[in-house]
Amino acid sequence: MPYIGKSPVGGGFHKLDNLTASATDTYALTLGSAAYYPETANQLLVSLNGVIQAPQDSFTVSGSNLIFDSALTSSDSIDFVVALGDVLGVGSVSDGAITTAKIGNQAVTMDKLATSGTLPALDGSALTGISSGVKQTVVHQETTVKTDGHVFASSGTAYRLMSAANAVDSTSKMEVTITPSSASSKILISVSCFFEPNTSSHDIIWTLYRNTSTRLGQADDSNRRGGIANTITSLDSNNDSTMDSVNFIFQDTPNSTSATTYTLAFSAGASTNLFLNRTVAYGDSSGIERAVSLIMAQEI
Repeated sequence: MPYIGKSPVGGGFHKLDNLTASATDTYALTLGSAAYYPETANQLLVSLNGVIQAPQDSFTVSGSNLIFDSALTSSDSIDFVVALGDVLGVGSVSDGAITTAKIGNQAVTMDKLATSGTLPALDGSALTGISSGVKQTVVHQETTVKTDGHVFASSGTAYRLMSAANAVDSTSKMEVTITPSSASSKILISVSCFFEPNTSSHDIIWTLYRNTSTRLGQADDSNRRGGIANTITSLDSNNDSTMDSVNFIFQDTPNSTSATTYTLAFSAGASTNLFLNRTVAYGDSSGIERAVSLIMAQEI
């Protein structure tokens, strides 16, 4: 940057205290009788016997000592030693002096960061614009295979809840309970159920009940039954030895922080016995399958 007049000069320039030559090559440098520590020999202008000496070649420095390349004698004269400016010393930066605006883009890279020590715990309470994702997951996996008969029975077209209370063995169920952490949370229910009915499975439609009283999915429309999903029917011509299945995902907003139970339910066109995780026929044959059914609730 140009200046009007004399440019400012930075640094401290000192003529050091006089030195008296003797039979040694090492001399202590002082300024105002206090030890002076040059950073490098190149910082000093040294005259010996009227001749300017070359730093590093004719002399070096070590701490506060000036060391000639050979010992002098009392007849030699160290004319003067001048320090051509002090090396800048940088103190501690004041708190808050360095702001984000003073740091260049991409100036800090991962290889320059310390890799030892323990990182502080992260607190996400102030983060915004980040999806919370899945807050919790609850799964019920039903492995029951009732070898002596069906597990659930329905009568007519009314929905039959697959709860333990409605199971022939009083234990099998396709339901899951979750307690939302927030009334505004949504609940994602996933169902994968394997079964075979003792009647044509084409007439079976499936839905979910919330807390055994609120039916979810499509409502009935006149004689048309409403629900969520239809059966995936096997293409096998033998209705008694190859399982069918139903698989679906449904989103609900219970608007509650109380424990909420979701129960799978089915409606058939006629009275139906449903065999869970197995085929109707149960002989010991490679054509007879067994499976595992699952219902899962996730708070999102």
